[in-house]
Amino acid sequence: MDALTLLLTRHSQPRLTAPAPADEALENIKQAALRAPDHACLKPWKFIVCTGKGLDKLGDILQDSAISSDKEQVSIDRALQLPHRAPMVIIAINQYKQHDKVPKEEQIAATACAVQSMQMAALVQGFAGIWRTGSYAQCPYVKQSLELNEDDEIVGFLYLGTSSMKALPKPVIDSDAYFTHWT
Repeated sequence: MDALTLLLTRHSQPRLTAPAPADEALENIKQAALRAPDHACLKPWKFIVCTGKGLDKLGDILQDSAISSDKEQVSIDRALQLPHRAPMVIIAINQYKQHDKVPKEEQIAATACAVQSMQMAALVQGFAGIWRTGSYAQCPYVKQSLELNEDDEIVGFLYLGTSSMKALPKPVIDSDAYFTHWT
C-alpha cells in the first residue's frame, strides 16, 4: 500500500482479534513512533506495550480505578475486560520535559503524532487498530498506578490486532467545509 492510499483510506477498527503485531512488525511500529515530528528532539513520550498478562495487569488497574471512583458494579466488571478488546494495547504517555521553546501542548501533540504513526505502521503491515482515550486516560489513580509524574499525560490507549471484520468504505468529505484558502 502506498503512503497516499494509506492516509486516504485510514480507519479505526474496534473489533480486533489475534494475532497482534510481533517481532519485525512490532519493531516497525515502535520505530514509526520514534520518527514522529518532535521539536527539539525531546522524545517526550513513553509507551507501555501490554499483551497477555500485561492486559490483565492493565485491567486490574482500570478495575481498581472504577472501584475507587465509586462506579456502579457493571462499570467495575467492564473495566477489567476493557484491555481484552484487542490482543495488544499500547499505552501512550507524554512525559513532559521542561523546555523554553517547546511548551507542554506541543509535546503532547508530538506524542499524539507518535500514536498516529504507530497506527499507520500497523495498518500498512496488515494489522488494525483503534486509538481510545476516555475517563481512564485522565484518571489520577490510573496515572499513579503507571507511576506517572504530575505533568505526565496519558495521550491514549492504542488497541492493535487483526481485524475481525471488513472495513466499510468511508464517504468522501467535503474539504471546503474545513479549509479556507488565502490567496
